[in-house]
Amino acid sequence: MASVFLYHVVGDLTVGKPDFMEFYGTETIESAIQVIGDSTECGIPVWRKRQHVGMTENSEIRQQRFVGILTSLDIVAFLARSECLENQEKAMKTPVSEVVVPNNYLLKQVDPATRLIDAFEMMKLGVKRLLVPKSKVWKGMSKRFSILYNGKWLKNIETGSNNNLPSNSNRPSSSSTNSAICDKFCCLSREDIIRFLIGCLGALAPLPLSSIFSVGAINQHYNCIEASLPALEVTRKPPGDPFAVAVVELTPNGQCKIIGEISASKLWKCDYLAAAWALANLSAGQFVMGVEDNVTSRLLPEFPVNLSVRDDNVANGVSSPRQMKFSSRSIGFNPGSSSFGIGRSMYRGRSAPLTCKITSSLAAVMAQMLSHRATHVWVTEDESDDVLLGVVGYADILFAVTKPPTMTTVNQSNEAMRIEIQN
Repeated sequence: MASVFLYHVVGDLTVGKPDFMEFYGTETIESAIQVIGDSTECGIPVWRKRQHVGMTENSEIRQQRFVGILTSLDIVAFLARSECLENQEKAMKTPVSEVVVPNNYLLKQVDPATRLIDAFEMMKLGVKRLLVPKSKVWKGMSKRFSILYNGKWLKNIETGSNNNLPSNSNRPSSSSTNSAICDKFCCLSREDIIRFLIGCLGALAPLPLSSIFSVGAINQHYNCIEASLPALEVTRKPPGDPFAVAVVELTPNGQCKIIGEISASKLWKCDYLAAAWALANLSAGQFVMGVEDNVTSRLLPEFPVNLSVRDDNVANGVSSPRQMKFSSRSIGFNPGSSSFGIGRSMYRGRSAPLTCKITSSLAAVMAQMLSHRATHVWVTEDESDDVLLGVVGYADILFAVTKPPTMTTVNQSNEAMRIEIQN
C-alpha cells in the first residue's frame, strides 16, 4: 500500500471545492433535471428538510436526514412509466422523494482530518459521497506530516496534555468540532478521489503501469441485457455499482458482444422526456444504436418537450413547449446507421460504449474515465473491440490501489487472461 494514503487526509482534497447545497426531497423532478447536469457521478444527494430551522445539528441527525442519491437513470426510468408518459406535465411536477431510492449508507460525514486510507475503506464498502465540514479552524495539514500531526493532537485530546504543541496550531478541538456544526460543507465524490490518484501516480509506481487484469481491477459481476429485449427491462435489473447495463449480442460460441449501454452516465445530460419515451417503446438495441430522423418522422409520434428544447420567444421568463419528433439525437445519441443491426462499424457518437482492452494499464483507464467523466469503462478482449469481459468502476480502482501486493504475473498472454476471467 502506498504511503501517500497514510500521509494525506480528506481535508487536502477539499481545497477549492464549492460549498455544498442540500437538495430536498420536496423539490420536483423538473428541478432535479436542472441540477443533475452539474453534479458528479451523474447523481445528486437528496435530503429531508430540517424539522427545526436555525437549531444546531450534529452529524448523527444530519445523517438521518440524508435519503439517497438520485441518478439520471432513476429519472428516465420513472418518466418511462405508462402513467407518466400519459401526463408528462404532471410527472415533471412529482416530488423527488417519490422517485429516489432510499439508501442512507451512500453518504457519510467525515472530519477533515480523516486519513485518505480510511476514506478509501468507506468507499470500498459502498459510500459514494463524503460530506466534509469546511471549518474555519481547519487550514489543511497535507503531505507527509499530516498523520504525525493529527496523531499528536488526537493524543492530546485524550490525555489533556499540550505535548509542546504551539498555541496557534491548526489542530481541531472539541470546541472547534462543535462550532463546525454551523459551518459550511463540501462534498467529495469518488471522482475526486480518482483525480487525486492521477496526481500522484509516481507514488503508486509500479501499479499505475500494470494492466487492469494483473491488479485485479476487472469486475465480472456486471448487468447486461440482450439487444432484442425491450429497453425497459433495464429498470428491472438489480442496482449495481456502476449503475450501468451493457447491451449485448450473443455469438454462436456463447460470447457477449457489447454494442452499447444504458446507464446513468450515458443519460446524464440527455433530453429526459425523449429518452423516457424511447426506453418505454424501443428495444435495447434500438435505444443504444439510435434511430435516424428520417425513420422517426414516419414511425414515431410527436410530443411536447419543454426542458432541453426551448423556443426563442420566451414570455415572462417561461418557455412554452413546442412539438418535437423523437430522434436519437434528441436523447444525446449521434448514430451512424439508420436502423438497428446495420452499419455497426460506423461512428455511433455518444451511443458507443466507453471501452478499454484487458491489457490496458490502470493509469490509462483512470485517465479515460476522468476525461469522459464516466463512472466506468467496459473491458473487452485485446483481439476484439466487442467481446465483453467485464467492467472497471470507481470501487474496482479503489480495491486495486489499496490491496496488498501479490505475486500475480503481469506478462501473461492475452489468451491466458481471457481463460482465467471466463473461469
